[in-house]
Amino acid sequence: MCDWVLGLPKDPDKLHETTINGDERIIVSYSNSRAKKDAHNREKGIARLRKAYVSGKVSKKNINQRGYNKFLVVEDEVHVSIDEQKIAEDARWDGLKSFVTNTDLEASVVIERCHELWGVERAFRVVKGQLETRPIFHFTERRIEAHICICFMAYKVYKELERLLKTLGIDLGVDKAMDIAKTISTVTFALSDGLTAHQIVLTTPEQRLLTPLLPSIG
Repeated sequence: MCDWVLGLPKDPDKLHETTINGDERIIVSYSNSRAKKDAHNREKGIARLRKAYVSGKVSKKNINQRGYNKFLVVEDEVHVSIDEQKIAEDARWDGLKSFVTNTDLEASVVIERCHELWGVERAFRVVKGQLETRPIFHFTERRIEAHICICFMAYKVYKELERLLKTLGIDLGVDKAMDIAKTISTVTFALSDGLTAHQIVLTTPEQRLLTPLLPSIG
């Protein structure tokens, strides 16, 4: 399989596909930008290695102390070198990315769906992070559905605010806009006829940026 992938022409406008295990498809794509990124990241990592082991030796203080390496005992310096052949072999994979599927979708659609996964992952991060929804343990189907519904609606409001900020040309992220909104006050006045009036008070330039989002109240 590796030989097949590495033997493919690196053409960003063409997808390559083969079948494995009877019903699974492997789709391989190539991207020039991904190739540049892969090479850049590898060069940065190798540069750090060369700097760390410029003497060609490794001592106890150089060993990563995380995980099980902390149990290692290094009595004397150990000679270390960088395998240039492995670096060259790794470079052959620059820009290549494979997708495995058991669906009948077109290859381009499979890749498109996979690229959309970041949106799903971001949604979970927003719900657990910015919206601060905590894990709650429910034991009935009705309560579980209600909790999921609340999380979904909170995320929907978050995304709607994100859309409005972009549509109105307000150069703020959702989190920043929410922080600013928390500082805005509304003053209530008692009128002589027994009625009341309300006035939103904007005292800072940041608060005034949100003017198009604020309701007109009186």
